[in-house]
Amino acid sequence: MARYSLVLLSLSTLALALSANSEDLPTNYEYYTDGGISSGLNANQTYFTLNGKNITIFSGTFHYFRVHSAYWRDRLRKIRAAGLNAVETYVSWNLHEFYSGQYDFGKGGSDFQDFLDVEQFLKIAQEEDLFVLLRSGPYICAEWEFGGLPAWLLREDGIKVRTNDEVYLGYVSRYFKELFKILAPLQFTNGGPIIAFQVENEYGNTYNSDSDYLHSLIKILKENNVTELLYTSDPPSAGTRGALPNEILMTANFNTDAKDNLDKLNGFQTNKPTMTMEYWSGWFDHFTETHHTVSVETYQQVYEDILSYPSSVNIYMFVGSTNFGFTAGAGYDSEGLENWGLQPTVTSYDYDAPISESGAIIDKYNATAELIAKYNPIKTRLPDVPASEQTGVYADIEIKQQILLSEIIDSYPDKIASENLISMEKLPINNNSGQNFGYVVYRKTNLTLNSNALLLISGYVRDHVLVLVNGKLINPVLSSLDDLNNFGYWRLKDSNITLTDEALQNATLDLVVENLSRNNFGTLDRFQQFKGLIDEVLIDGVSIKNWEIVPLEFKKSWNRNLTGWHEIQNKVATPALYRGTFEVAVPDVDTYINVQDWVKGIVIVNGFVLGRVFAVGPQQALYLPKALLAVNNEIIIFEHFTASDYIKFSADPIYGLGNSIKQ
Repeated sequence: MARYSLVLLSLSTLALALSANSEDLPTNYEYYTDGGISSGLNANQTYFTLNGKNITIFSGTFHYFRVHSAYWRDRLRKIRAAGLNAVETYVSWNLHEFYSGQYDFGKGGSDFQDFLDVEQFLKIAQEEDLFVLLRSGPYICAEWEFGGLPAWLLREDGIKVRTNDEVYLGYVSRYFKELFKILAPLQFTNGGPIIAFQVENEYGNTYNSDSDYLHSLIKILKENNVTELLYTSDPPSAGTRGALPNEILMTANFNTDAKDNLDKLNGFQTNKPTMTMEYWSGWFDHFTETHHTVSVETYQQVYEDILSYPSSVNIYMFVGSTNFGFTAGAGYDSEGLENWGLQPTVTSYDYDAPISESGAIIDKYNATAELIAKYNPIKTRLPDVPASEQTGVYADIEIKQQILLSEIIDSYPDKIASENLISMEKLPINNNSGQNFGYVVYRKTNLTLNSNALLLISGYVRDHVLVLVNGKLINPVLSSLDDLNNFGYWRLKDSNITLTDEALQNATLDLVVENLSRNNFGTLDRFQQFKGLIDEVLIDGVSIKNWEIVPLEFKKSWNRNLTGWHEIQNKVATPALYRGTFEVAVPDVDTYINVQDWVKGIVIVNGFVLGRVFAVGPQQALYLPKALLAVNNEIIIFEHFTASDYIKFSADPIYGLGNSIKQ
């Protein structure tokens, strides 16, 4: 594909690249630690120094928790081979403390443990000759579920996240105590790779201007032995709302008008280095949008404008990656607050980055290498660029087994009895941490329904609901983009649907509610987000009480032990799980699962939730790294509506509308 074609280097740039690979040159660490380490990154003048030597930071963003650990070294070496001297990463609180007081830093037993050994990631970064800019949160945005905050925080009545609230800061302090046992020893002045830490993230976008909160976070960092440089980052349009000007370094986030943005940044502080903390290399996709790309010409021009300013710069993102499972975040339509305004993000976080979601090098990569060779006066030894493994396809899998959603609900062993509806965060499960991700079912049995009985869900569905009466789907099958404005989706307030044409006795009503993600960005009111049903549900004007609640979390252990598979009874307008298996002698190729013929749901590979299916696009293929495969493999697709006959693969990403959807 043209998108993955390499750009030929000019002869002069090639000569520079060859000289940079010379064994006579020092490594990054050899150059900056020659004679021992006496000081870290310093920003007390208009340029950076590291250990007393001038440094321009050429960094790229790589989120370790979005890429399987089997690929970390490959991606980090590619970063270094482009000439970058640093890597930047966030730290995901909601994965590391997946339940309150339960931690996973690589071997903690959560579904994401293969993505979470942050200590190993940082050590590999150092081995690959990269310094690290660490953005430890607690909030990270990142188009990540709830901006990286754990959903169990919402169990605390009245908690005010991202503020100086004592309850919130108490949880931050507890988490940071565990996190910085790992991070503090890996600071540069302790012989590690971390040269700077960010305080919070884009706090100016909250419009809160709470310097006390930022000072509280700094205090917690200092209490956990953080000694390296601290900084904040915000779009310069936010002014100083999210910053502590002339106390800690301010940095800038943008993707256009470099001079204007950097002039504004330098107007906020004096005698400080200029740092672009996020130069956006591309962009992310919300469902229903057209896939975003940025041309190499535009990318290259703005990057050069930043470097020639001159400014240090971190490219966000440098490594494309994946919102595996239910981890994709959600933005909101600033003009759509009256209709909840949710904008769920797709599973792919490819971002049109210089290194793609599958690890391929695209033309932006070589444009980056050319400019770094041109603007970095300090020449150090670079590795050869690792070859990018080719993606491929496996044979189509015919689907022959299913479990109806109604059968799963019927057989669920520990339904929760509750007089009132409860949001998923408030459910008494997971050691009293509630439910983070997935679906929650609200069942009402022994109903007497009149003919044309009308169900009313007051407020908003958060975020998609399937209505089953006696196990049969009542919703219309999603067939067009306009359907999102009708019953069943997050856009419609006080929505209603007719449950039955004829009177029914002893009927069972199931409301299956999908969490399409908690918001990851914006003003503070956007961070009090409960999922499921939180307002009244009425039938013919009567409020319904005494529910049975089923948390469908789709955890790996549960997925791997599903029983009751049977031959397909019906796959049209029938919510169900579908199962296919395949064998490979050696899983030797990454691939994509082609979901163009599916409508809505999730894909599960060997028990691990790969990501979401949503025919409204733009994403129509889910990246499947070979690290998630084995010799014997099982793929399960939970389809809300109508299933395909096959599971198909693709060697490339696919964008557009699904085959079942019309504009």
